[in-house]
Amino acid sequence: MWLKLFFLLLYFLVLFVLARFFEAIVWYETGIFATQLVDPVALSFKKLKTILECRGLGYSGLPEKKDVRELVEKSGDLMEGELYSALKEEEASESVSSTNFSGEMHFYELVEDTKDGIWLVQVIANDRSPLVGKIHWEKMVKKVSRFGIRTGTFNCSSDPRYCKRRGWVRSTLIMSVPQTSTSKGKVMLKEYSGRKIEVEHIFKWITAHAASRIKTIYNVEHLKEEWNKSDQYWVKIYLFANLDQPPAFFSALSIKFTGRVEFIFVNVENWNNKSYMTDIGIYNMPSYILRTPEGIYRYGNHTGEFISLQALDSFLRSLQPEVNDLFVLSLVLVNLMAWMDLFITQGATIKRFVVLISTLGTYNSLLIISWLPVLGFLQLPYLDSFYEYSLRLLRYSNTTTLASWVRADWMFYSSHPALFLSTYLGHGLLIDYFEKKRRRSNNDEVNANNLEWLSSLWDWYTSYLFHPIASFQNFPVDSDWDEDPDLFLERLAFPDLWLHPLIPTDYIKNLPMWRFKCLGVQSEEEMSESSQDTENDSDSDNMDTFSSSKDVFEDKQSVVNSSPGRKSHCDTEACSCANKCCQTIPCERKRRSYGSHNTNEDTEPDWLTWPAGTLHCTECVVCLENFENGCLLMGLPCGHVFHQNCIVMWLAGGRHCCPVCRWPSYKKKQPYAQQQPLSSGVPS
Repeated sequence: MWLKLFFLLLYFLVLFVLARFFEAIVWYETGIFATQLVDPVALSFKKLKTILECRGLGYSGLPEKKDVRELVEKSGDLMEGELYSALKEEEASESVSSTNFSGEMHFYELVEDTKDGIWLVQVIANDRSPLVGKIHWEKMVKKVSRFGIRTGTFNCSSDPRYCKRRGWVRSTLIMSVPQTSTSKGKVMLKEYSGRKIEVEHIFKWITAHAASRIKTIYNVEHLKEEWNKSDQYWVKIYLFANLDQPPAFFSALSIKFTGRVEFIFVNVENWNNKSYMTDIGIYNMPSYILRTPEGIYRYGNHTGEFISLQALDSFLRSLQPEVNDLFVLSLVLVNLMAWMDLFITQGATIKRFVVLISTLGTYNSLLIISWLPVLGFLQLPYLDSFYEYSLRLLRYSNTTTLASWVRADWMFYSSHPALFLSTYLGHGLLIDYFEKKRRRSNNDEVNANNLEWLSSLWDWYTSYLFHPIASFQNFPVDSDWDEDPDLFLERLAFPDLWLHPLIPTDYIKNLPMWRFKCLGVQSEEEMSESSQDTENDSDSDNMDTFSSSKDVFEDKQSVVNSSPGRKSHCDTEACSCANKCCQTIPCERKRRSYGSHNTNEDTEPDWLTWPAGTLHCTECVVCLENFENGCLLMGLPCGHVFHQNCIVMWLAGGRHCCPVCRWPSYKKKQPYAQQQPLSSGVPS
């Protein structure tokens, strides 16, 4: 996951550098920057009207270019970036979709239950023609969609009872706006009562109702009172302009940020004394001023801060986000990071997509699960101070120059999705190239054959289906072992009518091993034989005898061949454990259990070298031979001890249990009470 996160951050860095590179190219070719101001006098009448339409100001009563230019200047400074975006949006001939309501519930779900947006709905009465024709309605939909206003059509023939209850007996236009200034408040429906059925008149009606929700200040005294007042709103944005009403994008954002940001329009058209505005730091008209507990911020002085809906919306979202904004952002980042697996994974193409689907499902599931407790914590009243400090940190960080660059890049790439996807694909292909090169240098085998990989995947699936892998936990020799319920649960899910579990033999390496030693004096012949056995055992110990039963069988044969005088081990299939419990044997048998070469009858095993929890015995019940001095022993979790070669062959053959007590050889068990060592004296 950390590797994907690193590649994602590297991709964002590439996007940032690429945006600066594009700006340098534009400056080299045209000599202008996106933040450079544009003189409206140099623009054509068509471009001026395009700017007014994007800002949401009506120009139907302004026939001359001079009046249109003055209206543009009154609404705010024009930058090259805003002009480019407005012209590009005007050239785009994409038709905006409109919703067709199927009935009362559909209308209620989308319109009346939407608390933070504006809806414009054309109601068509039974056996009546629509109020706005098809051509004018398409123009209306395209015009209002720029400001986030959603549109729809409700045909009363689909639900005549609801139209009758609402009183819609004739075709009309309905606009829904939030009734209160609180978030998720009630919605009120307003009906168009004008006589002129034209796009401009209907748009004026919409903007007038939207602007009525904005607090408007007309005199200096009211401004002083509002400026010095402290209320529930932490963030306030003021528009000081010489206009009759605020632009449509400003009114639309006031509804979108209901309960989070307070929008205030200061109409300075008839003000004679503007000295107080100078005292509070307002020198230019128009001005967009953001007031927070941390201070005053002048919107429009940094990169990407245009007088448009998209620019101001991204700016306010970064300062005062809601939980849904943070969730969508985290969802986008997590999915971008998960898609990196398509390029990091090497091998067959089908393998890449299988890993990608698995990663997408895992990451999105973890994201949703992790968001549930976060939403619960945010409802607690004790976290208000934490929420306040978090928003303050966001306001500090998002009013910097670097944050303005990031917002400008976000708007640029969101308006050019093909460029965003192509750069992501190119970044992924570079990751794939370097990953292949790294694996080739490390001699890592990569299966690039789809059929071969599918065959291996099917083998793994069938092995997992019919041979469930039993879990094994590493257990220290000198610690208390707890009962492990995993085997019981697995046997409930897969009873004995299925094949036996396919248990990995890696746990054999963790079993305790030691050498059998006797106390007392040894002859030179015994010492040489012991050293020879030690060398043979060490050689066999260095070999990987635990990988498969075949390797263990070869190791056993080498040990048998190196000791010709030693009796051959019995066949492990014929070994019985019904009456061969490894308990302490009588003294007469003990004297001959120390090997055929023992000459001193007073010698006895050195029990202090045995691991704690093992049972003291001198015979291996697998081969029915006594332990010789210097031979390699191995203990099981149940405490029984055997020859190392004997028990390895037993376990590697698929019998993962003790030959004596049938306790699973990979499962922990509470140790027996430690036995007292044998007395030093041997009876004659």
